[in-house]
Amino acid sequence: MGLVHRIYRIVGLLLLDMHMHACKYGCMRTTVEITDAQRAGLLDLAARRGEKGFSRLVQEAVDRLLADEHAGKGRVEAALALEGSMTAEAADGLTASIARLRRSWR
Repeated sequence: MGLVHRIYRIVGLLLLDMHMHACKYGCMRTTVEITDAQRAGLLDLAARRGEKGFSRLVQEAVDRLLADEHAGKGRVEAALALEGSMTAEAADGLTASIARLRRSWR
C-alpha cells in the first residue's frame, strides 16, 4: 500500500470517526423549512437549555408528534370498538340526559 493511499485511508477513518461521534444516536441530517420567527424561538429555547443548536428540540418535537399520533389512533380504535355496545334504550336515555345538562348551562 502506497503512502498516498495510506494517508487517504487514515483521513477517511478520521472523518468517519468524527461523523459517528457527531451523530452517535443514529440520526440523519435533513432540511426542514421554518420561518424566521420559528428559528429565532428555537435558538432562544436552545440557548436557555444550554445547547448550541436546536436539533435536539426538533427531535423532541418530532418524537412528541409521533407519540401523539400513535396514541390518537389507539383512542379512535378503542372508541370504534364500543360501537353497538349500548342498547338503543340506554342511548336514548344518555341523549336525553345530555340535552337536560346542556339546557342548564349558562
